[in-house]
Amino acid sequence: MALRVVQWATGGVGVAAIKGVLEHPDLELVGCWVHSPGKAGKDVGEIIGTGRVGVTATDSVDEILALDADAVVYAPLLPNPDEVAALLRSGKNVVTPVGWVYPSERQSAPLREAALEGNATLHGTGIAPGGISEKFPLLFSAFSTGVTFVRAEEFSDLRTYEAPDVVRHVMGFGEVPDKALSGPMQKLLDGGFIQAVRMIVDKMGFDTDPKVRSSQEIAVATAPISSPIGTIEPGQVAGRKFHWEALAGGEPVVRVTVNWLMGEENLDPAWTFGPEGQRYEMEVRGNPDVTITVKGFQSEVGGVGPEYGIVGTAAHCVNSIPAVCAAEAGIATYLDLPLISGKAATRLG
Repeated sequence: MALRVVQWATGGVGVAAIKGVLEHPDLELVGCWVHSPGKAGKDVGEIIGTGRVGVTATDSVDEILALDADAVVYAPLLPNPDEVAALLRSGKNVVTPVGWVYPSERQSAPLREAALEGNATLHGTGIAPGGISEKFPLLFSAFSTGVTFVRAEEFSDLRTYEAPDVVRHVMGFGEVPDKALSGPMQKLLDGGFIQAVRMIVDKMGFDTDPKVRSSQEIAVATAPISSPIGTIEPGQVAGRKFHWEALAGGEPVVRVTVNWLMGEENLDPAWTFGPEGQRYEMEVRGNPDVTITVKGFQSEVGGVGPEYGIVGTAAHCVNSIPAVCAAEAGIATYLDLPLISGKAATRLG
């Protein structure tokens, strides 16, 4: 029998997750929670732009908690631990791209208790964090011995990111540098990326300082730059870098970096992506050194189609559902689950 799945929230990841569930041979969409009252009562197919799917969206948390379902793909803009705990207590496994990739005991204790109470499992996943930043570097480290350094890095052009409120008010683009540096982005990113670094450190056995070092850098426009938030004027923030490092004896042994630029022109400092362009990159230094470049998740400026990083994030959630439903109750990380793969297209399966 197909596993019964609920989608929580219908932003970019949520819409892609619904489409992924509908394509997955082992899953059945049975419910959908929406934040907007304007979406409540609509067939989910109307929300995602397809034909009717026979599932009506609701903005009632109680209706979702009462629903007979095996799993929830929990994909709001920001996580609410109380919502996740309620879903777990109701007996629903939760797969989410917004946290808990490798939580500490202090972070996870209340949710583990809720999961055990509901005989359910919580799993955090995604792309970065949730894949490129820890899962896949660990996978590729198996091809080296005597590892001395692990790096995971994102290079993305934010001019393709069509979420202007998030880009300006959360990411801090278009602001003056001081306001961006003191804004919420560093703290929001710390939660997930520090967990990613700690997972690599713990699994590989690096003897590091307990604290992961976080830092950020700013680039400003030197000429007007067209962007999703309108024109970024000279002196306003047009590039951001965030770094997370684990140190052993003062030497970085694990580093995760995010490079977000509004193009590669008219920036001070004159940052670029280099000749390889937008990509995710992973590096393992050992015997031998290994470097992996992943393309296809970042859209080209002026291109057509969805933002494939969002689609990939949703797919990683959807494809994890069967393994999470089969896992022991509690909190399951990548280190606790078997190999996860995609499924053949319906016409070929």
